[in-house]
Amino acid sequence: MATCRGVDVSVYQAAQNWAARKAEGVVFAFVKASEGEHTHDPRFVQHITSVQGAGLVPGAYHFGWPNQNAATEAANYVAAVKPHAGPGFVHWLDLERRSDGANYAGIGAAGIKAYATAWITAVQAAFPGQRVGVYTSGSDLAAGHAPAGVPLWYPAYPWTGAATYAQAEAHPRPAPSGRSPLFWQFTSKPLDRSICYLSESALRAWAAGTENDMPLTADEIAKIATASAKAVLTMDGVIAAPADAPDAKTNQYWALQSYIKDTNARLRAVQTTEAAQSAVITQLAAAIAKFDQNIDPAALVASITAAIEEAVSKVVVHLDTTG
Repeated sequence: MATCRGVDVSVYQAAQNWAARKAEGVVFAFVKASEGEHTHDPRFVQHITSVQGAGLVPGAYHFGWPNQNAATEAANYVAAVKPHAGPGFVHWLDLERRSDGANYAGIGAAGIKAYATAWITAVQAAFPGQRVGVYTSGSDLAAGHAPAGVPLWYPAYPWTGAATYAQAEAHPRPAPSGRSPLFWQFTSKPLDRSICYLSESALRAWAAGTENDMPLTADEIAKIATASAKAVLTMDGVIAAPADAPDAKTNQYWALQSYIKDTNARLRAVQTTEAAQSAVITQLAAAIAKFDQNIDPAALVASITAAIEEAVSKVVVHLDTTG
């Protein structure tokens, strides 16, 4: 499987020799930009300008506080990143519990997911055509905190000490809660290191949104069933062809990729609607709580969300049984 290598840094790392990192095979670098509603990372500008100057695939991340306002946090991130973001820039929500639990205090799983969905939607709207994903742990995925259908950057350290890129590349691809991460952060020693399950050229095309959409011919449509049986469609919309597949973009696996992209676009539209509805539900719950202090707005949001999910599941069951 083709992969490429990267690192992520924040205020805790000194200025890097990015030319040396590039010589080591590093292709992408993600930099902490902001946290919560007001904090900006003091070394973000220094790091990101150097990353871009070295010609690496750049990206930034925001450490989230789901018990705060998603719109305010998204605006904080956008303000930090906007002078540097452009085509090929990747944006991440760092969705993980602090060691003291302060950023998850007072909010349940449904509220965390609603926050993440709203943040991602707001950042996507601020940077049209640029990639927005979520960095989150196996426990967060198992708890249902992360929305589906967005790029996943997954941290898991199978080695207790420092680990090499070669070790990660030889290791089976993680599959937390049935998800297929596009990026895997596999160690924090001596730096936070990640691999991406795309070649360098494919990553650059993905980040820039310039993957070729090959039109489907009648012959290609006929081959889709065969290709589907052999290819692997990840949760993040990436087609992985078998090892014996040719590299030419005219083969049936690229045809299948083209076919799937329309479905992904429709999914993003549904997610945008869901995020808008979640934001309105949160605002409505807060307004109701102002008039009745016995009402817990987070619990009310969770209750409404659960009722909606139950109603949707009944519709899905009905469709499955009636065809």
